Amino acid sequence: MNATTQMRMNGQSRLYWVVTGLMSTFMLMAAIPDLVENAQAAAVFTHLGYPAYLLRFMGTAKVLGVAAVLVPGLPRLREWAYAGLVFDLTGALYSHLSLGDPASIWIFAVFGLVLVTGSYLLQQDERKQVPQR
Repeated sequence: MNATTQMRMNGQSRLYWVVTGLMSTFMLMAAIPDLVENAQAAAVFTHLGYPAYLLRFMGTAKVLGVAAVLVPGLPRLREWAYAGLVFDLTGALYSHLSLGDPASIWIFAVFGLVLVTGSYLLQQDERKQVPQR
C-alpha cells in the first residue's frame, strides 16, 4: 500500500469516527430524556399522539442501536442498528411534519438523519478499503 492510499484511508477513517461520534452523541442525548421519562420528553410524545409508556422503550432502543454501531465485529447487527436509527428518526420527522410543527422542531430529526446516513456511508467506504488477507 503506498503512502497516498494510506493517507486517504486514515483521513476517511478519521472522518468516519468524527461523524459516528457526533451521531452517537446526538442519539444518546436524545435517549437520556426518554430513559428517565423526562416530563418534556413525555409532553413531546403526547403531542405526537404516542403513549408515554413508549418513552423508556425508545430510549433503550436508541442506546442499544448506538452500542451495536460502535461494537466491532458484528456487521449484521450493525446494519440492523443503522436501520433502526433511521426508522426512529424518519418516524419522528414524519410525525412532526404531519402535525404541522415548525422547522425549529423537526430540524433535529433531519440533523440526526444526516449524521446516521453519513456514518453509515463512511462505514461502508471504510469496510471496502480494509486490505483483504
